[in-house]
Amino acid sequence: MAYKHHSAIVFFLLALFVGASIPSHAQRDKRKKGGAPTETQLREAEFYFIEAEKYFVLEDYAKALLYFQRVSELNPENGTVHYKIAEVLSKSNKEEDLVKASASIDAALKLDPKNKYFYLLASSIYSNLTNFTKAAQLLETMMKEVNGTEEYLYQLAAIYQYDNKNDEAIKAYDKAEALMGINEMSSLNKQRIYFEQGKTKEAIEEGEKLLEAFPDEEGYVMNFAETLSRQKQLPKAIEVAEDFIATHPGAGNTKMLLAGFYRDNNEEEKARKYLQEVFSDPNVDVSSKVIVIGTYAATLNQQLSAGHADEALKAFTFDLYRQLKASYPNEPNVHIVGGDLYLGLKENKEAKKEYLTAIQKGSTSFEAWQNLLYLESQDNEYDSIVKHSDQGLEIFPNQAMLYYFNGFAHARLNHNQEAAYSLEQAKRLSSSNEGMVSEINGLLGDIYNAMKDYKKSDESYDAALAFNPNNYLILNNYSYYLALRKEFLEKAERMAALVVKNNPDNNSYLDTYAWVLFTRSKYKEAKKIMEKVIGSNPTNPTFYEHYGDILFKLGDVDEAVKQWEKAKSLDATNELIDKKIANKRLY
Repeated sequence: MAYKHHSAIVFFLLALFVGASIPSHAQRDKRKKGGAPTETQLREAEFYFIEAEKYFVLEDYAKALLYFQRVSELNPENGTVHYKIAEVLSKSNKEEDLVKASASIDAALKLDPKNKYFYLLASSIYSNLTNFTKAAQLLETMMKEVNGTEEYLYQLAAIYQYDNKNDEAIKAYDKAEALMGINEMSSLNKQRIYFEQGKTKEAIEEGEKLLEAFPDEEGYVMNFAETLSRQKQLPKAIEVAEDFIATHPGAGNTKMLLAGFYRDNNEEEKARKYLQEVFSDPNVDVSSKVIVIGTYAATLNQQLSAGHADEALKAFTFDLYRQLKASYPNEPNVHIVGGDLYLGLKENKEAKKEYLTAIQKGSTSFEAWQNLLYLESQDNEYDSIVKHSDQGLEIFPNQAMLYYFNGFAHARLNHNQEAAYSLEQAKRLSSSNEGMVSEINGLLGDIYNAMKDYKKSDESYDAALAFNPNNYLILNNYSYYLALRKEFLEKAERMAALVVKNNPDNNSYLDTYAWVLFTRSKYKEAKKIMEKVIGSNPTNPTFYEHYGDILFKLGDVDEAVKQWEKAKSLDATNELIDKKIANKRLY
């Protein structure tokens, strides 16, 4: 069908071209004497015109232009070919081409001042050159010269608006309405102009005139009411919506809009009345209802953050939500907004259920997956995190956060190979987020250490600290693992000292510092640090074991054994402790 359509255009233009080109026998004789095109030239021009039109249809505009220009050389008095040259040049965004196009279309109009299409193209070209005055003049001339072109009054009015001649635009719209009747386009544009001019009374009258002409058109009512609201005419917007509902009680979308107006006007009870009706109306789009729940959820969240929550509002919101979920049990977005509602109220268990249901119902919202994984991480549900992040990556293969959750969970499950792969992917996809890359490198340092790939471990830690040299958790882990390996101990001591200087009451950090000192044979300093730790009666068996090791090195074997026994009482599975106690020696 498309081929036939293009063919019809070609033959139509060809007819214009040939009709304007072929003279009568007497004229041919006369023109030959005056240097006019010969019959051979006209046939040649016809051939080039067909070729040019073919390339034009194929959007090979460079070749089309060459052929059309050849036609104009052979037959310069043909308006159609000048029109086609202008049309080709107008496809360009370059000003120099548009200027050439304007010259060609001007030539076409001189040769054929009654051709509607010539005027329309000319107006378009001058508009693109931002010569709106000329563009408007061309349309005005067309409507005088060419019968049946009044429909372009709307285009003329639009040009006047571009040219900031709003009074002229109003006149054009008025003339169009007088000829073709009141319609949405002219009415809305006139309203916009009047509001911009500060003529609120006239703008409202225009809107009312449209509603009077189309009293049953709900879309016009809603558009007018929303416009009034944006123009800070909220009481009038409410009046317009109320009047329509009075005669159209089933207008659910208008009721939804009106409920929003009442909320904006702090008339919550009136808003709730209409919302109760709307939520039981299956003809109102579910997305509008979801937005309402989301708005109330945000309000409740803000109230909770401020230290108080309106229990009546909370009850009303949940009533609407239960109604919504019962009506649309398979709609993922319904469950997502439910998850958001519960999450904002810190009811994480219920929030997790809703996000999981949304995903099971086919949600493609990345936020739903991310929130689910976050809640699962809060509950240490690492198997679920692996499962759901794997599923999420099938839909969002380039989301770094999904790889991060996946790697984090695998690491907690001691799946180090899988953890390293996922976190490396997360790092690759987060290259522009240096903070996140630093955190990922910290995790990779731990994982590669567990895999005994110490070179990669050290590189990861160093990269993390290059971004944030005061990341105390990474400094602590890095120094501890270096101490266990008995490598780069001066560096380990320097890092551990920095950590405890800024965290003097953190037992884990103090234990690491003591252990680094122990590996450097600084037993007395290590003992002093560990005495502070043990004095707080910790429940971590490692602290007592380390303290015992330090005491042993200082020659206090009996006290060392007592500390090992305390460690044993807190961790009965440590076989190495058994050997230390039984043999009273270090291993």
